[in-house]
Order: sequence, then C-alpha cells, then structure tokens
Amino acid sequence: MAKRIEDLKVIENKRLTNDFFILKLLSGSKLPDLKPGQFAQVKVEGSSETFLRRPISIHDVDFELNTFKLLVQEVGKGTKTLSKLEKGSLLNLIYPLGNSFSLPDKNEHILLVGGGCGVAPLLYLGKYLKSNGYTPDVLLGFRNSERILEYEEYLKIGEVFLTTEDGSSGETGYVTNHSVLLSRRFDRVYCCGPDSMMKAIARYCNKNNVACEVSLENLMACGIGACLCCVVDTISGHRCTCTDGPVFNIKELKW
Repeated sequence: MAKRIEDLKVIENKRLTNDFFILKLLSGSKLPDLKPGQFAQVKVEGSSETFLRRPISIHDVDFELNTFKLLVQEVGKGTKTLSKLEKGSLLNLIYPLGNSFSLPDKNEHILLVGGGCGVAPLLYLGKYLKSNGYTPDVLLGFRNSERILEYEEYLKIGEVFLTTEDGSSGETGYVTNHSVLLSRRFDRVYCCGPDSMMKAIARYCNKNNVACEVSLENLMACGIGACLCCVVDTISGHRCTCTDGPVFNIKELKW
C-alpha cells in the first residue's frame, strides 16, 4: 500500500482522562484503504527536542467523512505538544504504516484484549470485524476506573468485560485473571498492551490452543524500516516492528 506524507486538519481534540486524548483528523483527499492495526508517524512541530516522529495507532476511521482518530497518551514533551493542538491546526503524518490484523475464520468466537493505551488499535479492529459479520467479546484492563477509555464505544462492538487493578470497576486485577477466560471458550484472540500482559495472554493462548495475534508497541523512530530501533526477535530472525509488524502471530515471536 502506498504511503502518504500529508498535512491533515485537526477537527477535534478531545480530552478523555488526565493523560489520554483523541485527535480527530480530516484528510483533504479520499482516505486510503486503512486497515485495523496500522499506524501513523506523527510529526511534532515547535520543539527542537521532538524532531523524531511519534508512532500512533489508528484508533477509528470514518471513510464517508474522510476522517480518522488517533488515541494518544500524554507521556512526554512530544505528546504534550500534541495535546495542545487546536481545532483547525494542521498535523503532518506519514501513513498508513505497518501490517494489519488478519480476519478470523467463519464462526470463530473472538476476544479482543487491551490494556491501557493498548486499547487504541482494537476499536477500529472491533468495528471492522462487526462490519464483516463478527461479534467479538472485549476484555479491557486499566489501573482504575478513572482511566477507563472508550467504554461506550466498545459496547457498540460486543460484550465488554473490565478489570481494574484497584477493583474500582469490573473485576479486580489484570485482564489475564478475568473469569471470562475460564468461563468461555475462544477460538481467536487479538491483543495489544504492555509486553508483560501480551506475553501472559500468549501463554494462555498457547496452553489452550487458541490462535492469537498481538500488536507490539515498540519504540519506532522512522516507521519505514531504516533505523532498526524497533527490531524484534522472531523464529525467522530479527524483524522490524514497523514494517513486518506491528501485528505478529504469537507463534512467530520468541517469547
């Protein structure tokens, strides 16, 4: 798929929590065929300390309105700058980058598992699955109820299960301890979140013979496979997360 370098117009900057916000962007031309799991490299203007682009998952897409959303966590100077963008601002992106999640087989029981910022690529994936005749279950984990992201949006996709580390909403603990993993049988899992969480989900899937794809959140400087800072070790050797991923079948990873 051809990549674009484009200035997109910010038509909404919506704060969700203290450290998460959504940028809704409008393209001046017809959007390319964006796939669930792909990402954009975002240029941060106005600071000599933020000359590297930031990789951000595509969170949601509206092809009719020619818009898409980025769910961003404010963690440093670059994302703080992005959080202050005003409506009408222009944001330069290289997109779409990376591979995508694969479609499941017919009649498979599907589970989406996201932790923290890792919920970002799963909303578009869930909507994509829904539009193709699937109704996935969704398992989301957060530190506490104040950090829950996009709960109402995920309810439009399927049944949603929550965990919080402090027990303030849903079941107490991590997603890997949620009772739904014991009470229901899944054929396929799609997962994104902290490495420790994804590795735990991978162990669950391997143990129960469940197909699983994960979206890695490795640091990326270029997004096109030139800098090699996002290399991951796989059974076929070192591969770049930005070009060979970010989505990998867990059978490929040396976990």
